[in-house]
Amino acid sequence: MNEELNPKWRNAMTIFLLVVLGAMIGWVYEMLFYRIDQGHFIRRGQGGPWLPIYGFGALGLTLVSYRKKLNPWLVFIITVAGSFVIEFSTGWVLYHCFDGKRLWDYNVEIWNWGNIGGYVCLRSVLVFGILGVAYVKWIVPAAFAWTEKLKKKTLLWITIPIALLFFSDILLSYIVLPIVKK
Repeated sequence: MNEELNPKWRNAMTIFLLVVLGAMIGWVYEMLFYRIDQGHFIRRGQGGPWLPIYGFGALGLTLVSYRKKLNPWLVFIITVAGSFVIEFSTGWVLYHCFDGKRLWDYNVEIWNWGNIGGYVCLRSVLVFGILGVAYVKWIVPAAFAWTEKLKKKTLLWITIPIALLFFSDILLSYIVLPIVKK
C-alpha cells in the first residue's frame, strides 16, 4: 500500500530542501566572488558546500513568498532590506560581542561601495536582491512542483540523508570543533 505523505510534511520537506539549496547557492556565490576578488579560490564556510546564513535567508524569503504572487519589485525590496538587516546586525553583534570576530569584512573587498563598517555594502544587498527575485520567481515554484511529483518514499530517501549531512556538518563545524580547538 503506497501511503500518501501529509501535505504539511511534504511542504516542510520542500522548504527544508530549499533552505539547503539556498545555503549551497550562497556558497557558490561566495566561492565565485572571492575567486574574482582574490584571483584564486578561497574555501568559504566550515564543512560541506553550503553556508547556513544563506539558508536562513532562503528560509525567510520562502516563508514570506510561499503561495503568494508577489510583485518582483516587492521581492527585491524585501530581500534588499532583509539582507541589509541580517548582515549589519549579525556583523555588528559578532564584532562587538565576540572579541572582534568577523566572518566577512567589506572593508577589504572589491566593489564595496556603500560600505558601512565592513558589515554591509550596497553591492552585496543588490546582488542578494537580484538573487532573491530569481529564487522566488523560479526556484521556489520549481521545487514545490518537483517534490509534488515525488512519491513519499522517494522524497524521504532524498530529504533524510541531506538533513543528516547538513545538521551533522553544522553541529560539527560550529559547535563541536570550536570546543575541541579551545
